Amino acid sequence: MNDEAGQWRLIGDRLRQAREYLELKQDEAADAVGVSRSALSLIENGRRKVDAVELARFAEVYGQTIEALSGTAATLPLPESVQALARAATELSPEDRSELLRFAEFLQTRNPRSTSRG
Repeated sequence: MNDEAGQWRLIGDRLRQAREYLELKQDEAADAVGVSRSALSLIENGRRKVDAVELARFAEVYGQTIEALSGTAATLPLPESVQALARAATELSPEDRSELLRFAEFLQTRNPRSTSRG
């Protein structure tokens, strides 16, 4: 395996992990990003390169940075309570997720210590 192929495989692994973390099916993620399900499968298996526009769409859909998905930035593990909140939020409508985010921002401004991890 050459280094470039290994990099694409790692990016595919990160994309698959991000999708599975959000409990999205391949069809759902492919539709949200604008690629076919078969293309998403090839990307996640490192057999198809993802271009910059697609990577930006993945980052937006998965709520991660391009750097985290590409492996150029380390990601810190989230506390279980935050992971549970994220999983629950995936079941909400986009409007409700937006409202939840506004409420979280309100709580952060009301109590600055609430921004600590834990």
